[in-house]
Amino acid sequence: MGFEVLLKGTNFIRLLQGLWVALRISLISVGISIVLGIILGTLMSLKKPVITAVSRVYLEIVRIMPQMVLLFIVFFGFSKAMGLNLPAEASAIIVFSFWGTAEMGDLVRGCLISIPVIQYESSYALGMSKTDTFIHVIIPQIIRRLIPLSINLITRMIKTTSLVMMIGIVEVLKVGQQIIEANRKSSPHAAFGVFATVFLLYFLACWPISRLSKYLEKRWS
Repeated sequence: MGFEVLLKGTNFIRLLQGLWVALRISLISVGISIVLGIILGTLMSLKKPVITAVSRVYLEIVRIMPQMVLLFIVFFGFSKAMGLNLPAEASAIIVFSFWGTAEMGDLVRGCLISIPVIQYESSYALGMSKTDTFIHVIIPQIIRRLIPLSINLITRMIKTTSLVMMIGIVEVLKVGQQIIEANRKSSPHAAFGVFATVFLLYFLACWPISRLSKYLEKRWS
């Protein structure tokens, strides 16, 4: 079935190292996206004409442009045009942060505008200040609505990091291809075993995050 090639030398260790590269890129990108996305979403909820216009263009670019094209633009186009020696991993983080910030910003905006106005009015009627209202009434509701959605975005970002192999980053999928090529003659069925293992590694990386989302949904329902 091709699983035997993973027991040769350090092949399985190399797969784990490749998985760590993918996770490192995605986790750094997620961290940046959460911070910038919260800021962007808050600004978008203000409904200022200029901010609305700019954010709409930004969101449309992210939604229409495939991530692979963005990777090529940043790594092969922008960095070379600007004379920058931008590493492939840094280019990937920039692209995924650019994508994640837009997605997170839209989620935050949606959560903010979904809070009924009566929530604010009731809080003010009880004598709460705007700050207290936001901290004790609005933020808890936003967190409950945002966490399941943001966790879904995180898992998508982890899975999409497989695209970084296209700009030369040796992540888990690239390592898998290298192992298959190196054992093509001795193990002609290596592709099944290697890619099945890659699937399992991605599943093990994303499954706990998915379960966390389910747990929080049940706890807060």
